[in-house]
Amino acid sequence: MDVEAGRVAVTVPEAYARRVNLPDFRIEKVDVDDPRAVALRGALDADLDERYRDADADDTPEVAAKREEALAVHPEQVVATLLALDADDTPLGHVILRRLGDEWELKRLIVVAAGRRRGIGTALTATVVDLARSEGAHRVILQSGRMQPESLRVYAAVGFTPIPVYEPYLETMPRSLCFEYVF
Repeated sequence: MDVEAGRVAVTVPEAYARRVNLPDFRIEKVDVDDPRAVALRGALDADLDERYRDADADDTPEVAAKREEALAVHPEQVVATLLALDADDTPLGHVILRRLGDEWELKRLIVVAAGRRRGIGTALTATVVDLARSEGAHRVILQSGRMQPESLRVYAAVGFTPIPVYEPYLETMPRSLCFEYVF
């Protein structure tokens, strides 16, 4: 896997890919501030706000601010930002691998509607796991929630198993669903 050069998957023509069940997208490593990555994270924020708005409605402004900080992308912690791109360079998905203290964390996974049911979430998740392994990680952790059933299915399919909620999510999102992938 040549992550540094950008491409980490083979691109094949869409019609052929569908016939032989190969991916019709590619995964590229980009800068954390790549405008496409920023736009996908914005779409994820809007989606998560809609999903959790009622559950978070009674939170104080202080708790909401702490939650926002816990979910924020801190560029200095980001090891890799990956995009799944269609043959015409349309962004279909996004994920980040970050260092969270001594841990390696999968963060900010999103697959847009046009990319769903194509294996993009699984491919992005597996690529993060492979990258962390190649960098010497012993495990990859992640935080999610009950309002994200499609994400939970992807994580289980890749081999993540439940763990207790960890910081920085414990105080502001104690009902989070957290997982690990152990090498």
